[in-house]
Amino acid sequence: MLRHVHEADGYPLHLPEDPSAFVAVPDALGAWVAVADGVLAGHVVLRPAVNPSVMALASAATGLPETRLAVVGRLFVAPWARRRGVGGALLARAAVEALDLGRRPVLDVVTKDTAAIALYRREGWVEAGSVQTSFRSGETVDELVFLGPSPGPALGTPRASGGSSA
Repeated sequence: MLRHVHEADGYPLHLPEDPSAFVAVPDALGAWVAVADGVLAGHVVLRPAVNPSVMALASAATGLPETRLAVVGRLFVAPWARRRGVGGALLARAAVEALDLGRRPVLDVVTKDTAAIALYRREGWVEAGSVQTSFRSGETVDELVFLGPSPGPALGTPRASGGSSA
């Protein structure tokens, strides 16, 4: 599925040699898949942090320390499963988990990924600003940083779990 997404959208920017290592990150706070018509249709992961420039911008925009943020990433949907709510369901599931952990969900996206950006805006995520990310290869990309729903008034007190799975 990841190869099909890469071929259709250019995500991830560089197709990993080991797709399972790409999706099964060791620092995950949680990870979910979506199944449609009995077939794997999408994936998302929640992490405590990503690159420092994204974390610094999100922290400044929210007024929260980086330890109170959770990054939604590795979100992708099989091309055949698009326009069926899969991406929105995965995004919502990761956001609920972040909030349940007392963290504000954030994410970063390459500016050329217009379909993903449209999804985030449609789902109510708010743009916090832009950063430039550099890779070991020397390549740089421009990214937008989005803020997800904010925790309720008792920030830091995890809510009762009960979220739905995608």
